[in-house]
Amino acid sequence: MIGRRDFITLLGGTALVWPLAVRSQQARNLPTIGFLGAITAPAQRQWTDAFVQRLRELGWIEGRNIAIEYRWLEGRTERAAEMVAEFVRLKVDVIVTHSAAPVVAAKQATSVIPIVIVAADPVSTGLVAGLARPGGNVTGLSMQSTDLAGKRLALLREVVPGLRRLAIMVNPGAPAAVLEMSEVEATAKTLGLDIATFEIRRAEDFAPAFAAFKGRVDAVYVLGDPLINSKRVRLNTLSLVERLPTMHSLRELVEVGGLMSYGANFPDLFRSAADLVDKILRGAKPADIPVEQPTKFDFVINLVTAKALGLAVPDSLLARADEVIE
Repeated sequence: MIGRRDFITLLGGTALVWPLAVRSQQARNLPTIGFLGAITAPAQRQWTDAFVQRLRELGWIEGRNIAIEYRWLEGRTERAAEMVAEFVRLKVDVIVTHSAAPVVAAKQATSVIPIVIVAADPVSTGLVAGLARPGGNVTGLSMQSTDLAGKRLALLREVVPGLRRLAIMVNPGAPAAVLEMSEVEATAKTLGLDIATFEIRRAEDFAPAFAAFKGRVDAVYVLGDPLINSKRVRLNTLSLVERLPTMHSLRELVEVGGLMSYGANFPDLFRSAADLVDKILRGAKPADIPVEQPTKFDFVINLVTAKALGLAVPDSLLARADEVIE
């Protein structure tokens, strides 16, 4: 038999455990987003915050009427398949991810769960049938990186007027970066530039690459991918040591010492991704939601870096910049 004191103790324990179990069950019953970040939580906090804030504006409040399962690749794209498989086991309602490798892993893992992609080239990589009618379970935002190569090179030549020899830094395991590399090479050749391509497969490749650049190139065109983005401080430290100007696609790399960037505004892309998630959670099918293209682009110059490299940035260029870091 249970004594009165034991009964009270048991009752007290149950009172503590039962609400937790209920809350856990309630969380499992909420619509759930599987959010797979290609780098780290701190590194892409601005992007994630923009996504969550837009969801709130649309009436989706995390922990109240929606749950978000976060996973972070930390630049190790080989882990993408494992993390997407976990989302499939959890039976999330929609997967949100960005960059080519996680996007491809998501598509290979499921043809049922809706996938919203950010910053990928879904047509060239075969993820969708077309931008207007994607078909299948994938929709999202197209990056347009290949279309911007000419613009970036033109801006780089304005800051480095004696540009003759260009290094292209690329991770050959990143499909989108490889696509953009072809466009950069073609555009550079039309401008009469000598090109040297250096492959970055792991963090340990940065130092040998910059050692090889020394005395051989006038500037470096960096093709962003999760590995390079996650090691951006190291990359820019080496570029300053070797006194080499760098062109990037993301403003985040310029914030930590890169010379300049031109590309889509990522917080804006993630806000748009939240709009697409909202449509899906309210019953729309990804196959019928057109893939959107960026509408906001940022040109960012780091004037501190320019001065450290002994470069004089023309006033006309500074006037065109969306942001100047001083």
